[in-house]
Amino acid sequence: MKERILTGWTFQRAIYLLVGLFVIIQSSINQQWFGTFIGFYFFSMGLLAFGCASGSCYSGTYQKGDLRSNKSQEVEFEEVK
Repeated sequence: MKERILTGWTFQRAIYLLVGLFVIIQSSINQQWFGTFIGFYFFSMGLLAFGCASGSCYSGTYQKGDLRSNKSQEVEFEEVK
């Protein structure tokens, strides 16, 4: 967990963190408590690097190089008459 918080920071992740913090503060000032939950969600996305803040909107576990290589395979064709 510590490694996930301290490494892999990108501009997008920092924006999620700052916008989440801003929404939490503004919602608390205006006593809009539902907004604090939304802000906490975005703040935690930035802090813990999951969802779109991690660079992969489809799954939080994607790391560069995880996908199998896209080497082309030899395909044999048979001519049909």
